Amino acid sequence: MALATSAQRVQDALAARQHPHPVQEMPASTRTSAEAAAAVGCRVEQIAKSLVFKAAGSNRAVLVIASGANRVDEKKLAELLGEKVTRPDAGFVRGETGFAIGGIPPIAHDRPLKTFIDRDIMVLGEIWAAAGTPHSVFKLTPDDLVAMTGGTVADLRKEG
Repeated sequence: MALATSAQRVQDALAARQHPHPVQEMPASTRTSAEAAAAVGCRVEQIAKSLVFKAAGSNRAVLVIASGANRVDEKKLAELLGEKVTRPDAGFVRGETGFAIGGIPPIAHDRPLKTFIDRDIMVLGEIWAAAGTPHSVFKLTPDDLVAMTGGTVADLRKEG
């Protein structure tokens, strides 16, 4: 069965990088970290969730890839970025990434994004990321994630 168009974009990006794990379309939703973990049979912290923020001054999109168990501390992100951040609407996210919320992958966006990676992900052996739709994922390692995205690893976990 053919992949959905958005998932195929991610599969093509993975193939270009000679990534060994293909996109998998799941029968159940992978829209949230909990749903994704249940669908693939892993722990919630192994889900690499992609969150898009909007830099308040420059209006650029900023991608944060966080452990599925963590919330992102927007103050820490703003310090790293050098400007305040806000949560954008779905139209902004789709316009900047080419993907809808709930299926945003860490790669294959319409334009390059400044990317930060939650350091808590780096201690995990295997992680899973969205692959363009609310039903598709792919497996990778934290090192793969850094190599694919060029992201900066940082402490982004919100305490409490």
